[in-house]
Amino acid sequence: MRGVHSVVDDLRRSVFMEVAKMAYEGDVSQIDRIPYKIIPGEVARYRDSVFRERAIVSERLRLACGLPMRSAAEYGPPSLGIEEANITEKYYEPPLINVLPFACNACPEKEMRVSSNCQGCLSHPCQAVCPKKAISTDKYGHSVIDNTLCIKCGKCVDQCPYDAISKIERPCAKACGMDAIGSDEYGRAKIDYDKCVSCGMCLVNCPFGAIADKSQIFQLVNAIRSGEKVIAIVAPAFIGQFQGATIGKFRKAMRLLGFADTREVAIGADLCTIEEAEDFLKKVPAEQPFMGTSCCPSWSVMAKKMFPTLAPYISMALTPMVLTARLMKRDNPDAKIVFVGPCAAKKLEASRRTVRSDVDFVLTFEELNGMFAAKEIDFSTLEPDECDQEYREGTADGRGFAVVGGVAAAVKAQIAHLDPDREVPTECGNGLKECRTMLLLAKAGKRNGYLLEGMACPGGCVAGAGTIMPVPQSIKNVQKYSAEAEKKSARESDYCGRLEEAEQ
Repeated sequence: MRGVHSVVDDLRRSVFMEVAKMAYEGDVSQIDRIPYKIIPGEVARYRDSVFRERAIVSERLRLACGLPMRSAAEYGPPSLGIEEANITEKYYEPPLINVLPFACNACPEKEMRVSSNCQGCLSHPCQAVCPKKAISTDKYGHSVIDNTLCIKCGKCVDQCPYDAISKIERPCAKACGMDAIGSDEYGRAKIDYDKCVSCGMCLVNCPFGAIADKSQIFQLVNAIRSGEKVIAIVAPAFIGQFQGATIGKFRKAMRLLGFADTREVAIGADLCTIEEAEDFLKKVPAEQPFMGTSCCPSWSVMAKKMFPTLAPYISMALTPMVLTARLMKRDNPDAKIVFVGPCAAKKLEASRRTVRSDVDFVLTFEELNGMFAAKEIDFSTLEPDECDQEYREGTADGRGFAVVGGVAAAVKAQIAHLDPDREVPTECGNGLKECRTMLLLAKAGKRNGYLLEGMACPGGCVAGAGTIMPVPQSIKNVQKYSAEAEKKSARESDYCGRLEEAEQ
């Protein structure tokens, strides 16, 4: 489903565009009219009722303004409480990821179904392999599954010669690597926030657009309008996300939005590489059996929630976002810093008390695209100015952090430079399910001496919940971008000498 443009994408982006436009125009009273603008007329286009469609848009608007979502039983227009959002600074209030109950289709939880393709064959291999004897036959010889006995192992699916048995699973739950999605009393999806790590994979895999996260886009634009100096630090995965946007055009467009400057988070990725390499050499195996990388916040939180005894083995190095933000704050103490990237979980990382003073806003690429649309920026006609030089700050190592395996490769290369005789086995958890398996093996002592890279989103940061482009294309774009870097190794970065400064 990822990478296939749909009406759900159009709906999300329309909401971001209208909220950004409202903020730029400084007229919060518009919010009550926006649902009628996005969903015009009297006839529903996507659901059973135009009123339901507008109600869903209303709650999406509130979340985009950073306000809490309401249930269908609560009274009030979208503007109720808007004064709480009409400010220049607002931290995210949990929960970040929200299920809109009246947008949910109440999809069935995991079950096995027999279709009309069943031929009632004599051998019935599906019955033969079922470990719980959950499959019987009806009077016509067709297979029937008793889902009260079925354990959803899928052995019958694999054995059916007619592909007549399928596993039906709620898409959001299937995408969740934490098994954090269950059902409420009406059969609608419900998130267990004790398990959730805010990766946002449920958000981008719900075909009904029933899951949304909160945004700071409204407060960010307010800060720009109020005259604040706002500097954008942009994750390497940005390359290719915006159709027709060259590096120069992108920098020009960011200035048109009101940003004072745009810098590359690959700066911090290079510093993170150096720090993690030094930590590995110091701690493994002298102080701990293995080390996990620190960059992905969802992976780190997952380790703390599910493997608390292993959590100390995740590197304590600051993430590229924080390292870059700190350097920008040192150079521009009067500036607000906004991290622009692919990740929903970075929003919660930036809300931590230890990070709040460094990162003022977090914006996804999809939210930024809404700002471009609000300002009617067309990359096909936009011409960069002379000052819009290509980024030359990040190295190939730093830019490669955006793709799964890139962090481990960069750190391993730096370790090889510091200690050429050291052999460092690595493994990458591509998605939270693989990350969990990887830590189970580590807990069993089977990954001693390893450098483990965890990525919550399958594919890496390029597959984050806030991305726009199809993941395979994004991977190619980042790999090309990395190859074009003038400096290849993290240790060649001009900022290497500022690591200690950024850590303070």
